[in-house]
Amino acid sequence: MVKKCAVLFSGGKDSCLALHIALEKGYDIKYLLSIVPKNFDSFMFHKPYLNLVEKQAEMLDIDLIIGGSEGVEEKELKDLMGLIEKVKDNVDMIVVGGIASNYQGERIKKICSELGLEFYAPLWDLKGDDVWKKLLKENFKVILTKVSCDGFGKEWLGEIIDNEKLKDLKKLSEKHKFRIDFEGGEAESAVLGMPEFEKDIKIKFNVKSDGEHRHFISDLEVVD
Repeated sequence: MVKKCAVLFSGGKDSCLALHIALEKGYDIKYLLSIVPKNFDSFMFHKPYLNLVEKQAEMLDIDLIIGGSEGVEEKELKDLMGLIEKVKDNVDMIVVGGIASNYQGERIKKICSELGLEFYAPLWDLKGDDVWKKLLKENFKVILTKVSCDGFGKEWLGEIIDNEKLKDLKKLSEKHKFRIDFEGGEAESAVLGMPEFEKDIKIKFNVKSDGEHRHFISDLEVVD
């Protein structure tokens, strides 16, 4: 029997790659579940750009269900459970893009267990190099939407990470000792192109800075 799934979806590289791998395995993706926290620095969730996530869902032709959250530690779990409860009778499994965050992974796994759902994290324990290798091999178009780490300048925002950019990223990570998969919160990403999109998404945006080492995309618009 084909597994029916919902994907915890931020529109970033990890959730998009996890979705892609689930489809490769033949799973039936019924829903994209996105939490939009009010707190930009949520403990549990990468805050998505709602208009971009809506466009990604349109490109994927998968139903998108949005949930809100104040972004308060631990209370976020109730928000997530409430969102998953909306689809639990129609799916068998929750797909997540986590790589190494035990904080997130254990909490989501517990929610799935309580709701009688399987938990699937296809990227778990993958090395950062392997994640990027898969993304580039499959022609994902990944940009950075937020950087908050010494060594990262705002010039990185909105740039497609290709093989040359990845080499530069690796050099920075070695020099400044951060993870290139950004599991330490050094950066956040968004996907503008992936195998399941009929065409790449185009955007325009502004850049805002909050101190010397924290820069992020703001006022993002999807360009048709």
